[in-house]
Amino acid sequence: MRYLAVIIIIVALALGSFMFLSPGKTNPLEERMGEGKQNSSPKAPVTTIVAENLDTPWAIAFLPNKSFLVTERKGNIWLMDPNGNPSPSPVATIENAKEIGEGGLLGIAISQNFESNNFVYLYYTYSGDGNNTLNRVVRMTFQNQKLVNEKILVDKIPGASNHNGGRIKFGPDGYLYIGTGDAQNPSQAQDKNSLGGKILRITEEGKAPGNPFGNLVYSFGHRNVQGLSWYTNGDLWATEHGRSGALSGLDELNLIQSGKNYGWPVIEGDKKGQGMETPKENSGNDTWAPSGAAFVGNSLFFGGLRGQSLYQAKIENGNVIEVRKHFKTEFGRIRDVVLGPDGLLYITISNQDGRGVPKTGDDKIIKVNIQKL
Repeated sequence: MRYLAVIIIIVALALGSFMFLSPGKTNPLEERMGEGKQNSSPKAPVTTIVAENLDTPWAIAFLPNKSFLVTERKGNIWLMDPNGNPSPSPVATIENAKEIGEGGLLGIAISQNFESNNFVYLYYTYSGDGNNTLNRVVRMTFQNQKLVNEKILVDKIPGASNHNGGRIKFGPDGYLYIGTGDAQNPSQAQDKNSLGGKILRITEEGKAPGNPFGNLVYSFGHRNVQGLSWYTNGDLWATEHGRSGALSGLDELNLIQSGKNYGWPVIEGDKKGQGMETPKENSGNDTWAPSGAAFVGNSLFFGGLRGQSLYQAKIENGNVIEVRKHFKTEFGRIRDVVLGPDGLLYITISNQDGRGVPKTGDDKIIKVNIQKL
């Protein structure tokens, strides 16, 4: 009987352990260890819709408390809590933002000193004197859940219905980098005194921090820069739109260096020119229409608008060794790509920008579990 009792106790313990860890139950230890590490959970989905029913969300910027701000091209800025729940109303509406073609309220960036100054930076298209189209970079202050006190830092960046650039990001040097477009006037890209077709670099006050030409220009010869991100070694990479029309394609990934000329409109694709930089990778006859970009390890993830994909470019020794496509046509036009504080990628869908085919719930913000790709 003593042996029978021992056997019964062993069986009971085994059944209890099985029930404690069976599917549908949560191991409290695993739950505690998993906090803040959603991307490491084997049960985590590949993608999760964070927010929907937006209107052409262009850019995302995370605040220190893990909530984030989202710009809509028509001029609204929404505050989302970490779960994607929006503020009851926009935290600001930029009345001067001119939604025309590819223009409108575009990039957003958070000061690296936000916890002390509450500064938020924006890039938007507007109508200048004589109703001509221009772009500017402004700074606002986040107070009482609102953006207030707009201050213009960089004005009269060339604009047009297309090729307005618009991506702004703070670099590891603490300066704000600004991607602009040639505003459908390619010759501006080679003019170092024009702000069009450039990557600009400014201080938080809008000044030139020792740039190569004594002005705001950091690099030139660009057609339409819409993605900026830094590799772990500090290298700046940019995505750039190539030629348009029937011969579209030759979209670019460029490794950006101070003072360099990236060739537009003189060279494109694999062509070389004296004193000009050939892109590290181009799309050939394919069209990416690349936009927002974010590094994760040695991979640069970037959105494809016309390509309707999340692209992954693997970088090794300053070169692109492979480009992969994820979610081809699954979500439509992917605009921004941002690495969140939870280690997941956040992407914005842009099917209501006049060039996409809206689906139910569009436009959306979707988070991507990179480890599941």
